[in-house]
Amino acid sequence: MNYTYLDNIDYPSDLKKLPKEALPQVCNELRDFIIHELSHNPGHLASSLGTVELTVALHYVFDTPNDKLIWDVGHQAYAHKILTGRRKRFSTNRQFKGLAPFPTPAESEYDAFVAGHASNSISAALGIDIANGMLAQIDGTSCAVHNTIAIIGDGAMTGGLAFEGLNNTSMDKNNLLIILNDNNMAIDPLKGGFTQYLLDITTSKRYNKWRWKLYQGLIKLHLVNDQQADHLRRITNNLKSILMRQSSNIFQSLNIRYFGPADGHNVDDLVRILSEIKNHRGPKVLHIVTTKGKGYAPAEHDQTIWHAPGVFNVDTGERIGLTVSNGASEHSDKCTVSSTQPLWQDVFGETLLEMAKGNEKIVGITPAMPTGCSMNIMQRELPERVFDVGIAEGHAVTFSAGLATEGLLPYCNIYSTFMQRAYDNIIHDVALQNLHVIFCIDRAGIVGNDGATHHGLLDLAYLRPIPNMQICAPMTREDLINMMHLSETMNGPVAIRYPKGRCGIDNARCTMHDVKVGKGVQLRDGKDVAVLSIGAIGCTVAEAIEMAGRSIAHWDMRWLKPIDTDILDYVGTHYTHVVTVEDGMISGGLGSAVLEYFADKGYSCHVTRLGIRDQFVEHGSPAELYHLLKLDKEGICESLLQVQEK
Repeated sequence: MNYTYLDNIDYPSDLKKLPKEALPQVCNELRDFIIHELSHNPGHLASSLGTVELTVALHYVFDTPNDKLIWDVGHQAYAHKILTGRRKRFSTNRQFKGLAPFPTPAESEYDAFVAGHASNSISAALGIDIANGMLAQIDGTSCAVHNTIAIIGDGAMTGGLAFEGLNNTSMDKNNLLIILNDNNMAIDPLKGGFTQYLLDITTSKRYNKWRWKLYQGLIKLHLVNDQQADHLRRITNNLKSILMRQSSNIFQSLNIRYFGPADGHNVDDLVRILSEIKNHRGPKVLHIVTTKGKGYAPAEHDQTIWHAPGVFNVDTGERIGLTVSNGASEHSDKCTVSSTQPLWQDVFGETLLEMAKGNEKIVGITPAMPTGCSMNIMQRELPERVFDVGIAEGHAVTFSAGLATEGLLPYCNIYSTFMQRAYDNIIHDVALQNLHVIFCIDRAGIVGNDGATHHGLLDLAYLRPIPNMQICAPMTREDLINMMHLSETMNGPVAIRYPKGRCGIDNARCTMHDVKVGKGVQLRDGKDVAVLSIGAIGCTVAEAIEMAGRSIAHWDMRWLKPIDTDILDYVGTHYTHVVTVEDGMISGGLGSAVLEYFADKGYSCHVTRLGIRDQFVEHGSPAELYHLLKLDKEGICESLLQVQEK
């Protein structure tokens, strides 16, 4: 498609050459470009549609990349990518070897900070702003101080880290600008008191203008200095409360100047406001109100679905969908995976609802992901027993711990990569007290196009050292169902980790009675090599063994902790060559556990570990990444043949 303005904008310097009157049309063209590009190359649609005007205004007013933009979260930033030298490559966004899914400094100087996880922008931007000021003093430079802008939205303001950053922004000398993109949404509608608080905020533009003129006048008359400015702001905040019968809002109470709320879809107003406040010294917040999915009716109508809709027809809004995979191929004698099989998260959601109907003490907890993890299945029927706590993983865990102390049975569902943020809470608040909290860890292993910030590759390694923690991973749908039922009868913390994508099904292999704590199962007998796998990647292992055509034994370990020592003793005494396979980091995972046990017992067999070595894995489809890592059936087969030849 041809665009009047956008075709000639490669960098923000090109945008700045345009008259202000052209900016609304630039926004229209940018929005149209995003919609058409994402219709065939899926990504995060609705969030980026909501920030088009803001992005144009920011790059029009500020001197990027000298001025720093920190996006939070990064799926708001597609328009930013397009305006900063990546328009011609945007068709490769989120594709293997293409543009990164989220802003990353390794890709562009316009990306000031990695933005894959939510709520980190204020803390990072504050550090950047203070560092620039300190370095200017060290270097003795007198050049103008660059601006640092944190753009926080899509629910990220509900995260605890955002409030920690806000607290320090109020104390440390800085010139940070925080733009609060208020659309009342994360992936699902936001919950909690702060969301309602934002809806209730009202601020007089006349008052803000009056206060700024008063402050500037007093400076010119030398009646106040910078050190006295903080006291003046507090005095004027109190004066506002008296004159307007309105209490100071949370930002003003923290001595952070507040502007807004402003219409986030009026690019002319945004340019005017940003131009006015960019040179204001001290920390400040611009509160804008936007609509997620703005400009595309289907996305505005169903913002949750259109957060990341997959392939779709632009004209009709019909979602064509995506092929998803957990790394297993479509056919296997041991474990069949096809597009007709259910998603792992749906099996979790349906099983949880079934269990909750039979046990009134079961409750569900999710940090802003009820639809993504399918806890919305239980939420629809038993809403009073599902708690969406916002983007606050640490709180989700400690809240679950509190529920467990009183005898409730919390099923806390957190994506593997986000679970990392709650590590101390898992240790201190759950495991230390040996509380019966079940962690359902979704999106474990390779998740695909969201890349390094979202792959769930660390959970086995970071959970295994924790005392009292019990860790299992299902290979099939039946395994997940049975492990969830089994967890209901256990004591202490339990972690059940499963991948993104569709389940393997093997009704003949798996029945309720044969799933026991700390016990694996032998899938295949063989005399040459013993293969030990854990989790859904066992389906791929089964195919690789068939392909190898050799006498290879295969055990699905099921449990990393407690690990099945009966299997390990048998394997350690009957095989010379042992191969471990896992879809996680091999340092600290299943392979490490096997090596440690064999070393302690004095077994002399040679162990080959297959998994993710010491690296962050890039973005791409699961099939591409498993092939790159040699964890597809061909790669595993090749490794098995090489081991046998030794």
